[in-house]
Amino acid sequence: MDRLLLERTVLVLNQNYEPLSVCSVRRALLLILRGKAEAVEKMNEVIHSVSQEYPVPSVVRLGRYIRAPRRRVVLSKRNILKRDNHQCQYCGSKEGKLTVDHIVPRTKGGQGTWENLVCACALCNNKKGEHRPEQVGLILRSKPKRPNNVSFIRNFVGIDDQRWKPYLFID
Repeated sequence: MDRLLLERTVLVLNQNYEPLSVCSVRRALLLILRGKAEAVEKMNEVIHSVSQEYPVPSVVRLGRYIRAPRRRVVLSKRNILKRDNHQCQYCGSKEGKLTVDHIVPRTKGGQGTWENLVCACALCNNKKGEHRPEQVGLILRSKPKRPNNVSFIRNFVGIDDQRWKPYLFID
């Protein structure tokens, strides 16, 4: 059981409580034991060594501020679908085969960027074809944008533990 427990995820916060990343319980415990981090939130379980037991952290805060470059989320079909919650951005459908659509078609100079790609169902994608959405009566449900570090952890990695919510600015 301890082995599976060690592979669970832990939210890592910078010294100023800004979400930095996610790591395994094993890595978080090493940070705590080396004095580089403190447990801010703990799970209800403990890890046993030969002579001690350690509470399993859910959220850790680094002792020193780390000036980390902003992580850029990789632009891929999978990440576009995740960003758009596997929902067509024209009709709202979550049914059937979903594709990635260029809002401004490539034939009209559209680029493969976060701001120009959206999740679309096959019906809407075929209806749109090589036109702009407004030309065929389609309206975008939300303006697409590049996800930031917090939204990446929140939406792409997922929230494994409800104790993470205050640190990821979720009610």
